[in-house]
Amino acid sequence: MNKDIETIDDIKVLIDHFYKDVTEDPVIGHIFTTSIKVNWEKHLPVMYSFWENTLFYTGRYTGNPMVIHQRIHQLVHLTAQHFERWTAIFRLTVDNHFEGEKAELAKQRALSIATVMKIKLLIQD
Repeated sequence: MNKDIETIDDIKVLIDHFYKDVTEDPVIGHIFTTSIKVNWEKHLPVMYSFWENTLFYTGRYTGNPMVIHQRIHQLVHLTAQHFERWTAIFRLTVDNHFEGEKAELAKQRALSIATVMKIKLLIQD
């Protein structure tokens, strides 16, 4: 039995494992490693803050993910399959490491975020 997501350290475990899996994924890995060449030293702390705020309402994240993903979409042309794969990997990563109320909330929020982005980005195409 896994523990729930309770601290920033738990979020770091989740996000680190998630992006390791994402970068190795045959469907979406190239987006992160080749297409946009993510600067992980910069990106990971932002993601830690984003998910800490998403799950614990800390107010530490102030970015605009939609604007960033609009730029990525212009470079890569994201598809529904990309969003579905991202969501599947996120859910699997949560399930492999955590269980409980916050773990379920994380999966729900990830699905909501991906759905909104998919609709906003792909409806314009």
